[in-house]
Amino acid sequence: MIRQQGGLPPIGMAALSRFTLRSIRVTGMTKNTGSGKALRPTKNWKEKFLLALAQTSNVSRSADIAGVDTSTVYRLRSSESEFARRWLAALWEGYEHLELEVLRRLREGDLKTESGEKYDFAAAIRLLSAHRDTAAQAKAAQRNVSAAEIRASIDRKVEEIRYRVMQEKSARDACDG
Repeated sequence: MIRQQGGLPPIGMAALSRFTLRSIRVTGMTKNTGSGKALRPTKNWKEKFLLALAQTSNVSRSADIAGVDTSTVYRLRSSESEFARRWLAALWEGYEHLELEVLRRLREGDLKTESGEKYDFAAAIRLLSAHRDTAAQAKAAQRNVSAAEIRASIDRKVEEIRYRVMQEKSARDACDG
């Protein structure tokens, strides 16, 4: 769980267990059917959006789950600093989830997805690398350290993951060969 500065409530696994993505239902809104009717967000759409963002790290998908347009969430992020801070914390949490998932899969030798396909470690590492600056900014804000220090820490972790992926591949190749 991540404790946020400024007295904001934490966005964490306890909250996610109450509102898993499967249990979040978009109610009380009109779907946009191309008839010009806009979505009418539910009463607690902000919380649904932030919980989904922490789970998925995907703004469009999170907005769909919350029943709002992506333009609405981006506009709110620009105009409300509290929402922007919580957004950043949710993205950081999503980043941590991905990082831990990759490490867990490597440690346990879990190389397949639930559907039986090969887990795409390269894509996961690319995502971690691509979002390291945002993650560093969020973590730095929460820990009161510089973003450069956090980026260096993230770079070390990504390199450790790359090294483990290469070791795992070498071990599999040795067993196959």
